[in-house]
Amino acid sequence: MNRLTGENLVDYKEVERQIMARDRQMDNTFTKDLQITALRGARNYRGDRLIRVAAPHKILDPKKGPLIAVRLNIVSRKTLGGLQTDLSARVLDETGQPIPGLYAAGEVCGFGGGGVHGYRSLEGTFLGGCLFSGRVAGRAIAHRPK
Repeated sequence: MNRLTGENLVDYKEVERQIMARDRQMDNTFTKDLQITALRGARNYRGDRLIRVAAPHKILDPKKGPLIAVRLNIVSRKTLGGLQTDLSARVLDETGQPIPGLYAAGEVCGFGGGGVHGYRSLEGTFLGGCLFSGRVAGRAIAHRPK
């Protein structure tokens, strides 16, 4: 990775140290690693164990294949807000006035935090808010003055 980017961004020894520390936690029944604990907990449910949750294994397990480096370009995947709207789903400008013809629905208008599914909503549970805010926007568009 360092050779590809021309920068010394990846410290091999530090990455190796962190991966080995994580792999040691796989041997610990009472691990303090929250991801491993969550994975093991999910596998206690038969449905997840059979079809959804990957079997826990060590990252450096030679049977699981080689490690592959991937360069990521981070983008914002979820904002849970950003556009201020009124109760008719009209997007408001910085002075609080509606922008003519511009409506917003779904996560972009910020229904997520504490909305219909509560403060601890997980991905995949925002559908209700998307449908509700989309319905509001659709009705407002259909009934707007010509």
